[in-house]
Amino acid sequence: QVQLVESGGGLVEPGGSLRLSCAASGSIFSFSPMGWYRQAPGKRRELVADISSGGTTNYADSVKGRFTISRDNAKNTIYLQMNSLKPEDTAVYLCAVYRRGTPTYWGQGAQVTVSS
Repeated sequence: QVQLVESGGGLVEPGGSLRLSCAASGSIFSFSPMGWYRQAPGKRRELVADISSGGTTNYADSVKGRFTISRDNAKNTIYLQMNSLKPEDTAVYLCAVYRRGTPTYWGQGAQVTVSS
């Protein structure tokens, strides 16, 4: 059973920063790519960033230069550092573990709201 627990969401003003964490259970973590996705009301879930088991990263164009994904295999945790936040970044952020190149296991989500 794979369990993912996100934390670190909240309310922040435009231009501010937040750091999300996703703690994963199970020995699969160190060998699995993982990613952060987000879903805003009325919109489709979209990829924010993902990271391979070896640390190679990939970002959506909308967050390049502002967000940074990282992982700590010793702690079974991935992070998303979000800087220069914009109102359009408001969404529920979910972490996922990939299986065969596809996000398969999901966390419950963390609300991020960017508003003045």
